[in-house]
Amino acid sequence: MAAACTIAIDDLPDGLIVADRYGRVLAVNRAAARLTGVRMERAVGCHMNDVFPFRDHDGRDWWKALDPEGGLRSRVRVPERPLHLPGGQELYVTARLVREPERGGEVERVAITLRDGGARARLERSRADLVSTVAHELRSPLTSVKGFTATLLAKWSRFTEEQKLVMLETVNNDADRVTRLITELLDVSRIESGRLEVRRQVVDLPARARRIIAGRVAAGEPEDRFRLVVHDDLPETWLDQDKVDQILSNLVENALRHGRGTVTMEIESVGWGVAVSVRDEGEGIEPELAPRVFRQFWRGGNSRRRGGTGLGLFIVKGLVEAHGGTIVVQRAPEGGAEFRFTVPTGTPDFATSA
Repeated sequence: MAAACTIAIDDLPDGLIVADRYGRVLAVNRAAARLTGVRMERAVGCHMNDVFPFRDHDGRDWWKALDPEGGLRSRVRVPERPLHLPGGQELYVTARLVREPERGGEVERVAITLRDGGARARLERSRADLVSTVAHELRSPLTSVKGFTATLLAKWSRFTEEQKLVMLETVNNDADRVTRLITELLDVSRIESGRLEVRRQVVDLPARARRIIAGRVAAGEPEDRFRLVVHDDLPETWLDQDKVDQILSNLVENALRHGRGTVTMEIESVGWGVAVSVRDEGEGIEPELAPRVFRQFWRGGNSRRRGGTGLGLFIVKGLVEAHGGTIVVQRAPEGGAEFRFTVPTGTPDFATSA
């Protein structure tokens, strides 16, 4: 039989305050001290309201409302709710009433757990941004699809074949835009939930880069706008080919949208893998903005007028890291932005475990 394991309260990731039923603080862990700014030495032995005067949004005294000595004797759990300290800091607080005996006994102590309200608020803002972005990005193409479709159905015979073709091409392009957005949202969901699957095979990175460039040229970009530099003696790479195409495509699209002049792709061997750089000749990214580039909905500068959902670079980072790689952004030699990602090399077994 395994030996019992004792866990110190300082090992807990959440803040923990233990008080008796009268409100006298018995213990405070490190996380709670960090969240509240109240040291254990100052809190222990004092009343809750003297050191942790939690209030709800209406200013009511949380400990008084908790009333550990009153209420039903079957009550053992207190639902989590947002509370404030006098300085305005928001924390999510829940509690457990420990009774002796466990069923129907008197409250012996109260275990209170704390979580940072700021992190929860940021998550909620991120979700609100996601909903807003989706609504905004879907409204325009769906309005176009609905408008042109309704017009064609109502007045088909009044339009020339050329006019019909233009309308149907617009509908087709807008439907593709909606599909791309849905695909991006699914990728974001898989990345955030850790459900992104990597199906590895031998991938020829230079060949994939040439394919992406050829696709952009076929779509109307001048061929001389692209420059591909491939160094000799590249090692074998085991990667997910579809995801590599997505990484390269997103980086090239980002360079075309935000940059000017030539877009350069360079592929070379490094110590533990292969590095791919995508450089443009645009305005570049200020060093202080670099940490924000791979966040959701980051568009930077005047890019809102240039289109895009602000999800592409977030997805790129997630796909690179799913391969065990890394990605950074820095200033390119020509003055624009340089995105450089590195993926590991090795045998299939090594690559799978990377």
